[in-house]
Amino acid sequence: MGELLLWRPPPPAENRGVDDRTDPLDLLLPVPTEATGGPGLWLPSRPLGVTLAAAAAVGPALARLARALAPRGVALAGADPAGELRLELQSDLEAEAYRLDVTRSGAHIRGGSEAGLSHGLSTLAQWTTLSRPAGEPALAELHLRDAPTFPERGALLDVARGRVPTMEALFELVESMAAWKLNRLQLYMEASFAYAGHEAVWADSAPFTAAELTALDAFCRARHIELVPNQQSLGHMHKWLVHPDYRALAECPEGVEHPFSREREPFSLTPNDPRVLDLLGDLYDQLLPCFTSRVVNVGLDETFDIGRGRSRRACAEHGPHGPYLEHLVAVARLVGERGFRMQFWGDVVLEDPACLERIPAGSEALVWGYEADHPFDEQLPHFARTDHPFQVCPGTSSWNSVTGRARNALANLARSTDAGRRHGARGVLITDWGDRGHLQAPWASTLGWLSGAACAWNPAAAARLSLESLPELLDRHAFDAPRTSLGHIAVELADLHRSAGGSARNGTSLFYLLAFADEPFPHAAVGPLDDAGLARAEEIARALETELAAAPETTPGEALLRAEMSWAAAFSALGARLGRARLAAPAGAPIEALPAPVRGELGAELRRLLAEQRALWPRRSRPAGLDGALAHLVRVAGRLG
Repeated sequence: MGELLLWRPPPPAENRGVDDRTDPLDLLLPVPTEATGGPGLWLPSRPLGVTLAAAAAVGPALARLARALAPRGVALAGADPAGELRLELQSDLEAEAYRLDVTRSGAHIRGGSEAGLSHGLSTLAQWTTLSRPAGEPALAELHLRDAPTFPERGALLDVARGRVPTMEALFELVESMAAWKLNRLQLYMEASFAYAGHEAVWADSAPFTAAELTALDAFCRARHIELVPNQQSLGHMHKWLVHPDYRALAECPEGVEHPFSREREPFSLTPNDPRVLDLLGDLYDQLLPCFTSRVVNVGLDETFDIGRGRSRRACAEHGPHGPYLEHLVAVARLVGERGFRMQFWGDVVLEDPACLERIPAGSEALVWGYEADHPFDEQLPHFARTDHPFQVCPGTSSWNSVTGRARNALANLARSTDAGRRHGARGVLITDWGDRGHLQAPWASTLGWLSGAACAWNPAAAARLSLESLPELLDRHAFDAPRTSLGHIAVELADLHRSAGGSARNGTSLFYLLAFADEPFPHAAVGPLDDAGLARAEEIARALETELAAAPETTPGEALLRAEMSWAAAFSALGARLGRARLAAPAGAPIEALPAPVRGELGAELRRLLAEQRALWPRRSRPAGLDGALAHLVRVAGRLG
């Protein structure tokens, strides 16, 4: 069993202000390259005038600053040649670099571009809330020089496997990304776009329309974020290939067992059929015009069935990766003809790094790995020795859980970005996947997004992120709750699985206990468990649930966060209870063999949680994905009786 997490209540809210901190610079996020304070104070004029660089597109960042100034009784007056807030473009700075000086006479931001100015305004907005107690109107002196380590710092959100966010939820995510200085966003898609002529594939889901993606692209662009299109183009096409009209395009039309479905299904397109390229050309022609980006992620990962079906002979003749590489080259040509440069996942070419010699010029590999011990230092040199750009892709560690895995996320993010820096990666893409229904609510991914943004901007400062520092950073920069303890609860929940024990990877034992409840126990994905660890996990989960229930009335947004966290705590407690019940039963016994009273209690609790999730889900996500996300748990509830 892993080291026990010792649950502890948070300090009282009235004791959690910035007065407790010896240096409010510690709370800036991302950590700036260079920052010093000073004895001076700036008392902003009311209203506060802005001396604006000619035609600078920084409206959303100014709005962010205005929201931060409002509690101090300061409003922005707009353009004013004599304004105390001065914004200036400076040609000798790198594009996203900026300088911020807060002195007695005002605030001066110089940026290498409009993006740099926006970053400076975001930092000033943070400093407005951090430098002095909220009741005091003055801001402390600050001198700051800052620039990102990686020119591209992105987030990838899985919208293919259950949870498809509402447009409002996406806009909120983009606004947070801009505040954290991320500058790329991808929506991972398999069949998540309303392709004309392919209605059978997406009719029962909640796809994005062209109008929605165009609007999201504009919203991102106004915040200096590039929305990059994403469409799987070889593997992970099972949602297409299960339909009769597409099955003939499959590598294995009869189906294969794969980890992304409980059914035997066709998984990959076959790489040696011209009709496959015709289909992909049609998809690109419909999807790509929705974006102003000139880059597209075409996937091409986890093609484990290639060579097992229609391409078996070609693989025998040209090598196991020959048909794959021919397809990759053909896809690069397809997107190139449409004015786009190709990104692709790098796992398949890593099976034989000699494949890199055949990658088309300009193609960019995305090197992914999500565990704390992933061997980035072994993998990245293969790409560094080529002329191809590449990015490093860690994860939020939220999927296959409902709470996340805090320690794994911090280690994975810090080590990947450090390796990327040392080996010359062009960027960082922080992934958030939706395996097994995407049951984790957005809050569970926020720890990873926030920490990943900090690591991608300044990997050298990653050591300052810890389970001790994260609660306040989350409260201030993500949950907008600096006087409450939501950050503390989020971190405790994200470390809860360690108390339960087990050796789960790519998820938590508490989640897998329910995800694999209809399979023999003990399950290989969970690893060894004992009653004491599960009892401790249940105790901690219940304590957190009680703390959430006792919270005072709050804003609607904070109330929703508390309800989502409470659901995750109760779900985790249920996983622990089920695990204890199965430990008490003979090894290999199905859940139907549990004592009837125990099954009844577990089933009743699971049905309660299913009903609560049906109410919570549509608050941030499109309803169409809910039934599929919950289908397995509904079956488990039925077997519990």
